[in-house]
Amino acid sequence: MDDTSQKIVDATMSLIRDKGYVATTTKDIAHLAGVNECTLFRKFKNKKDIVLHGMEQEKWRADVTPEIFQNVTWNLRSDLEMYMNAYMDRITPDFVNLSIGLRAPQLYEETASLIMKIPQAFLNSLIEYFHEMDRRGKISHPDYESLAMQIFSSTFGYTFLSASFHQNLSKVTRLDFIKSSVDIFVKGLSDGTV
Repeated sequence: MDDTSQKIVDATMSLIRDKGYVATTTKDIAHLAGVNECTLFRKFKNKKDIVLHGMEQEKWRADVTPEIFQNVTWNLRSDLEMYMNAYMDRITPDFVNLSIGLRAPQLYEETASLIMKIPQAFLNSLIEYFHEMDRRGKISHPDYESLAMQIFSSTFGYTFLSASFHQNLSKVTRLDFIKSSVDIFVKGLSDGTV
């Protein structure tokens, strides 16, 4: 991709992050990229085409892959904290706002599978982890997918709300939230109540 095309992609993704897909116009994109609209349309078919090119670039995707969850110690508490921290390290407020902007009906069909790769990587890795912990005799629970969904939902919820409201909704820090969530989860598993 040449420099001009990259400027257009970066401008588009930044505007979608800040304003949403629908509110972002090609005029806004051209202005922010420092090009005229004719140049924009010589490089790309339309606004959706620019977005799809942007989503192919690592800089505009959160780097959440199964590989980031490989540093397990087979200690439930520390491993769950690692999962939550690894996710929160990559799903920044900027990425949360971009993913919200990308959920426009005009884009959903093309972007949903790309956005869904993030929770899928988290859930699949955690389900495999729970299976292995069971095989090692460290936990026993028949529904690993529900367990993984509980951890993911908690992690996603905190990340989303923090990105949306910062510390205005709750003063609970990320570290305290992770420790408390994992404590409750581990206690529930050991009591047989989860």
